[in-house]
Amino acid sequence: MPPMKAVLQLSIHEERIRKKAFVTVSRCPGVTSITMDDKTGKMTVVGEVDVPVIVMKLRKLCNTELVSVEVVKPPEKKPEPEKPAPPKPAPAPAKPAEIVAWPVQMNNPYQYNPAYANSYYQPYGNSRFVTDESNCVIM
Repeated sequence: MPPMKAVLQLSIHEERIRKKAFVTVSRCPGVTSITMDDKTGKMTVVGEVDVPVIVMKLRKLCNTELVSVEVVKPPEKKPEPEKPAPPKPAPAPAKPAEIVAWPVQMNNPYQYNPAYANSYYQPYGNSRFVTDESNCVIM
């Protein structure tokens, strides 16, 4: 959808309604600029917008009429004169071949450590454990 310029006539008598109209239009996707003339009550919306959707949303706030819709043409770009290419730098001298080391064997991060064999967090399975201090039996 090409960028459009829509001029809307709003009947706004309160500052609160004017602010709500600005917020409502600014939340619509594709709006790039909003201007409003307070004396005439005309709001100009520019951007890649769906104009009927904006009019329907504004009619919930105040009386809204569509005055005009125009397609905005992008500004023409002037062709820039071509600049001469900068001279290419001299190629860098060749680097000597790098020394390749043998790969180092990495330890498995989840490797078995016998220090954890009697850890508190190890499950006991179906074994029976008896403590000496309190005469308790844990099954």
